[in-house]
Amino acid sequence: MRLKNNYACLAAVLFQLITFNQTDGQQTKESAKTGSYLFNDSHFHLTNYIQEGLDIHKYVKDIMGDKIGRSTLFGLPLQQQWSYRVTGKFAPTYYLETDAHLYYYSFTDAFIAMAYKSLTKEQQARLDPMITGFNPTDMYAAAHIRRVLLTFPGVFSGIGEFSIHKEFVSSKIDGEVASLYDPSLDSVLSFCAEAGLPALIHNDIDNPFPKPGKPNYLTGMQDLIKRHPQTTIIWAHVGVGRIVAPLKDMFTPFNQMLSDPAYNNLYIDISWDEVAKYIVASTTSVTHMADFINKYPDRFLFGTDNVAPATQEKDLEIYHIYDPLWKLLTPESREKILETNYERIFDKARKDVRAWEKANIK
Repeated sequence: MRLKNNYACLAAVLFQLITFNQTDGQQTKESAKTGSYLFNDSHFHLTNYIQEGLDIHKYVKDIMGDKIGRSTLFGLPLQQQWSYRVTGKFAPTYYLETDAHLYYYSFTDAFIAMAYKSLTKEQQARLDPMITGFNPTDMYAAAHIRRVLLTFPGVFSGIGEFSIHKEFVSSKIDGEVASLYDPSLDSVLSFCAEAGLPALIHNDIDNPFPKPGKPNYLTGMQDLIKRHPQTTIIWAHVGVGRIVAPLKDMFTPFNQMLSDPAYNNLYIDISWDEVAKYIVASTTSVTHMADFINKYPDRFLFGTDNVAPATQEKDLEIYHIYDPLWKLLTPESREKILETNYERIFDKARKDVRAWEKANIK
């Protein structure tokens, strides 16, 4: 009987050990999985300039997959017109393919909201949709943003990407040209402060073919940021573009801003492969950028600026272009620009916007 009891005790102990090891192994696996993402994407377009793009389920499952933890989500606020008089049977899909106008396409917000709502709660938790379908020259723009929040509560976490000055785009938009000094833009950013919405703004720092002297749009952007200290403003692409190259002393104005408490609401994203080409162009350029990020690690975000990529490999290309930069960042800076700055900004936005919705939805 004693031997039988000893075997029973031994069996029980072995069972507990095996069970513990399996459970512990599973927990370790899950923890590793949770911490194995490469980055959170602060700048992602689900649709393109003719409002076509990627199925949202494919984006979360196959494109984000196990590589991208969280992602902003927005379309493009502009629709490229297909003018038969201009291009005949050729249907342009990009703004550089035709001289026809671009126009604001407000339905993009409803499309993004419905796509988001088709996901499971677990999938939704990985995305932060943004409102883009407003005209920043329209004094009713803030009313549009408010209406979208009230129509689709629980969905949106910010606004943008929207453009003020953008090479080749601004002059193509039907209607008035956007301005950094427009009261309509001020009303939009004031509402963002009220509702807790971060604003992702594309504003070139200068003209595509600048004349010597102070950059054309730097002062205006600085004034805008200082006029709205309670609004989180993310300056897309470090203010540069395909043709708008970095200033010869690019770090001087940004260093002045990031060291000045008047710009505590300013964050900078380094999305877009066109921006990456400048940063990794030489050992000197990438070293200077790494030093700058290491100096202000809390103020930078990384995004792909991809538009409906076909594969995960395509989506990750921009991340790997920046490999020389990642290697030069401190571990703390790398973690912040790739993950935690995003989480800090958008976790707060989710909380604040949901509170605003609760207070304003009757």
